[in-house]
Amino acid sequence: MIKKHIPNAITSLNLLSGMMGIYYVLSGKIEYGAYFIFLAAVFDFLDGFVARILRVHSEIGKQLDSLADLVTFGVLPSFIIFQWIKDLSDAEYLPFFAFLIGIFSALRLAKFNVDTRQTDRFIGVPTPANALLISTLPFLVHKFPIVENLIANPYTLIGIALVMSFLLVAEIPLIALKFKNYEFQKNLFRYITLGIGFVCLITLGLAGIPIIIISYIALSVLEGVIYSNEGKV
Repeated sequence: MIKKHIPNAITSLNLLSGMMGIYYVLSGKIEYGAYFIFLAAVFDFLDGFVARILRVHSEIGKQLDSLADLVTFGVLPSFIIFQWIKDLSDAEYLPFFAFLIGIFSALRLAKFNVDTRQTDRFIGVPTPANALLISTLPFLVHKFPIVENLIANPYTLIGIALVMSFLLVAEIPLIALKFKNYEFQKNLFRYITLGIGFVCLITLGLAGIPIIIISYIALSVLEGVIYSNEGKV
């Protein structure tokens, strides 16, 4: 049946978006990385959505999805940092620290495929969130030139690569925006996350996405601390 191949074709468009993004980033257009990551994220949503509608789940589709995500949400953000550091520094070895993002993205995706705990919470930062944070940093710099010297610095970018690589595989429970019910108190941190996201996107556009992702991580950690303390009372 032709319909069983439709979700895999959409997943392949995710992979194509990642490869095209890498091409443009290595051509010096690092802002294009964000555009292709957004495009890939749409395809990443659609392949699962269409598979559910058509009821054509397959093990091949699951594996293809992970492989496509590795390229788009792992390798592509690696090359964004790689090219950015290369543009800022003459040190030949420094840009290669960026490849840690790709390696730890692979570990993250492998863990996700075998970790049965991640049904209603993520353990570690999801690769799409990491990719969106990294790819939109240039927009944040353009929006707020005052932070350019801080962020557009080879050693800061290496630091970001190291921190985000750690957070990809860290045993930190993070909020999943899946509502079992809509009670305000039980979903307080979800609503705050959505509120911050809405305000940042409306006021800052793409430059607001790093702020959204950082807020998301911080709120997840805060929620974990509060619930942990409540459990000890």
